[in-house]
This record gives sequence, structure tokens and C-alpha cells, in this order.
Amino acid sequence: MNRDSWLVRVVLPLLALAAVPFVISQSWVLNLAVLGVMYAALASSWNLLAGYTGYISLAHAAFFGIGAYALARVAGATASLHGYGPFLLAVPIGLAVGLAAIPVGWVILRTRHVTFAIVTITVLFIVQTLAFNLTGLTGGSQGLAVAAPPFPAAGFEQPFYWAMTALLALAVIVFEAVRRSRLGLSLTALREDEEKARGLGVPTQPLKIGAFAVSVAITAMIGGVWAYYLTFIMPQYAIDPLMMVGIALTAFLGGKGTLWGPTIGALIVVPAQQYLAFRVGASDLYLVSYAAIFLIVILLLPRGVVPTLGELLPARRAPLPPSHRKEPADEPGRAPTPA
Repeated sequence: MNRDSWLVRVVLPLLALAAVPFVISQSWVLNLAVLGVMYAALASSWNLLAGYTGYISLAHAAFFGIGAYALARVAGATASLHGYGPFLLAVPIGLAVGLAAIPVGWVILRTRHVTFAIVTITVLFIVQTLAFNLTGLTGGSQGLAVAAPPFPAAGFEQPFYWAMTALLALAVIVFEAVRRSRLGLSLTALREDEEKARGLGVPTQPLKIGAFAVSVAITAMIGGVWAYYLTFIMPQYAIDPLMMVGIALTAFLGGKGTLWGPTIGALIVVPAQQYLAFRVGASDLYLVSYAAIFLIVILLLPRGVVPTLGELLPARRAPLPPSHRKEPADEPGRAPTPA
């Protein structure tokens, strides 16, 4: 039963996602798919913190940018291993960023709720300001070049799509493994009532810091792959508050705290995002439209698509209550049913 559940909930959906490049060959569609899987992975990694602990972090875009700049510096001017070296470098870079984030988490996770959100968005703007001003390290507003991928133009997007899918798989597998363990019970207790959980002996602070570090590590890995995909990064795009809005919107739309909710949200948000950028991207209406989508999601689907559908489907399949069931008619020679 446990193996079948893993197969249905995790393995088969991931295999279906990995098979997309074999079905779709158009370059522009694959580019959209890369962005979609990237946002799904980002929202799923963010979900490891927000979904389990309830802490809404607005700093993840900063760690995304740190991973991007770190890979640009470490990879050098030439991609090694026939172009696959930077993909492998993204893993230790992400782990290093996750370890470096532990003391940051130790400080900021002492705050809660709105204060935590304000502190994390402050971290985002601090990192973005440093990226603009540390020109010797980041190139500042002039940007920083990344090693050019040597992949042929015909299948250029495929390696990046599979790399993003692998990182999405990592986030999803970690989420599901935690959900099935005692650690998941502890994190759920922390999310529901942190004070009661601490009173029952749950080590709330180490759990929060651990969830933050793992979430940030995967986010930095995604940032490294993104930088390699673009081959040129700038602070306003690598550390972008709008990206943070997109990550949160994706998770909230699909269903924060669910396994595949962030991925479903990405399937909706990314095409809408690209359409709005194409239609009204030259004006401020793009930002207004983006904000309107976020407000509509919060007002109409506060729990997200997956939890809402999960409530509606069982309600339709539920049997009628006893008062609405038809009693069988009394047959001749049979005693009537007692009242």
C-alpha cells in the first residue's frame, strides 16, 4: 500500500512531467515549460517552509539570486563536462547557501506572522542592494556573464527542463517523505499552534530553522540553473520582488501545504504571466494585472485549487443522509416497518 501510494502520488506524475520534451518539440513551448517547471520547483521549495510551519517568507528570491551569482562565479567562462558541469555545480552551491542560511534563519525565525514577513522582505531588498553595489563580485547594474551552454539550438531547452524537473522532484520527494514521518507530525503541530507544540516538547526552533535551510538550499540550486539558462544575469532580475510575488501566488493558487498544489498553480500562473508581459508589459498595467490576479486568488480561493477540489469532490460522492433515503415499500404478508 505504501509503495503504491508513492507510485501514484509521486513517481507517476514526475515521470509524466519528465516526458514532456519527448512530446513537444517547439522551442517557444519548451521555453514556457522550463519557466513553468522552474516556478513549480520554486513554489514547492517555498512550500517546505510555508506549508509546514506557516511562516510566509518573502526572502526566497534573495537566495535564488545568491545561487545564480554563485554559479556564475564558480562555473567560470566555459561550461565543463560537455555543458553538464554547471548543473552538477548547482547542487553543492545550493547546499552551501542552505548552510549559510542557518544563522540567518536563527535570527529571523524569532519573529512571527506579519513581523516575519516584514523582516524577510527587508532581507530581500538588502541582498538586492548589495548586488547592485558589489560591482567587483556581481558586475552591478552592468550584469554578469555566465558560461555559455554548448547545447545545439534544436534541443537547447531540454537539458534545462530536465534539470528543473529534477529539482522539482527533490522538493516534492522531501515534502512527501516529511509528511509520512514523525517529523511531519511535529511540523504540523508547530503550524497549528506553536506554543502548545513547544509545551508538548516539540523542538520548534530547530525544526523551523531546518525547514528554512532545506527550502533555501533548493531555491539556490534553482537559481543556479536559471542563471546558466539565461547566460547573463542582472540584479533587478536575479533578485526580483516580483519573482517573490510569483512564487507565493503560485503556491497559494494551487494550495499551500499540499503536495502538487504549487505545480498546479504554476501551470496557471506562468502562462498568464507570460501573456500579460506580452500584452501590457511595456506599461504599469502589467503590475496592476499581476496584483489583481493575486487579490482574486486570495478572495475567491483562499485555500487554493487542490484543497477546494478536495472538499467539493467528496461532497458530491457522499451518500444521502438517512432522512433522504427511500424506504422499501412494505410487501404483502410482511410486517410493516416499525416507526
